[in-house]
Amino acid sequence: MPELPTGTVTFFFSDIEGSTRLLEALGSEYDRLLERHHGLIRDALSASGAVEVGTQGDSFFAVSRSASEAVLAAVRIQRAMAAETWPRGADVRVRIGLHTGEARMAADDYVGLDVHRAARILASAHGGQIVLSATTRGLIGSTPPDGITLRDLGEHRLRDLSAPERLYQVVADGLPSDFPP
Repeated sequence: MPELPTGTVTFFFSDIEGSTRLLEALGSEYDRLLERHHGLIRDALSASGAVEVGTQGDSFFAVSRSASEAVLAAVRIQRAMAAETWPRGADVRVRIGLHTGEARMAADDYVGLDVHRAARILASAHGGQIVLSATTRGLIGSTPPDGITLRDLGEHRLRDLSAPERLYQVVADGLPSDFPP
């Protein structure tokens, strides 16, 4: 495993919305779907310089030294997922959450509130959606990467966090942009 970055990083979490239903519907074909899902995510993360921290089933945890690169990786992932032909025409919808904060280490792993905040942001997203924190939004600056805009979703209460979090949705050419609240 590559050395994990320290300092300020953008935490990346993703998973497949409705993965249990997909597994039930596809049976053993789900194995091939999951393998391809992992490959597409790893390709996009690698192309952006992100470091994979770990996986669990269909969930990914990675970090990037750059908020903009993390957003670009997320967009690459969503485009790759949308372009893929899945077994039996399955609808594979990945949700992605990003938050930038201090990378605190304990026993060769990340710990701390920033990691939990990123995971809670993921939990607020819908399949096909990329949601990020105000901190990450601030580091991207006034000009997001090419073809990308950010939609202010307002403040939201996230599970187990004491204060509301202002969230933003990444809107990119060729990707769905309308999701339920």
